[in-house]
Amino acid sequence: MTVVSTHPAWRRLALGLLASAALLLGGCAAMRAQNPDSPLAPVRASAIGADPHVMLDGHDVVAYFTENRHAMGQPQFKSQHQGVSFHFASAAHKTLFDATPQKYLPQYGGFCASGIAYAIPWGGDADTWRIIDGKLYIFGGAGSRDAFLLDVPGNRKLADGYWANEVAGSNSFWQRSKRLVLRVPHYATGAELAQRVAAARAAKP
Repeated sequence: MTVVSTHPAWRRLALGLLASAALLLGGCAAMRAQNPDSPLAPVRASAIGADPHVMLDGHDVVAYFTENRHAMGQPQFKSQHQGVSFHFASAAHKTLFDATPQKYLPQYGGFCASGIAYAIPWGGDADTWRIIDGKLYIFGGAGSRDAFLLDVPGNRKLADGYWANEVAGSNSFWQRSKRLVLRVPHYATGAELAQRVAAARAAKP
């Protein structure tokens, strides 16, 4: 039977090796897609066909605002903004974006807003979202969204700070690996966040 030391130094080393392995297994294509040479980087993007940096796997960022839903865009309705491609469901949506792109850009490069509150650029499911104060926030799932919504002002303050001071301009894979090992003081696991959400719901009259 293999015994793994629980000493913090050994644990940190083991986690570092695991993070490095995850980085290598993540694939060069995903790394390139999320880290374009752009002021927007890193972004929750993927390569689609010959297009190396397509935001949110091609989902239409305008539809969240105009139709209150997520919708898949089409390559024939495409705009380039600061080196990142955006697909739209219609020519009308493309026109709206081209006029004021900043209005429609997802916060934190489209990564899970809850993850950025821990300085981790990870996740970002186009079908799990919320518009707050006129800005689009994407989440890595319903659990992440519900945890973020428990304290919107506090979580936004954390995420804004980490994005501005640490995540923006970084390589998403290196940043993710670093912060999965060197965790922020307020880090909470998915299970812990689920418990908080359940407790908050149980406390409601």
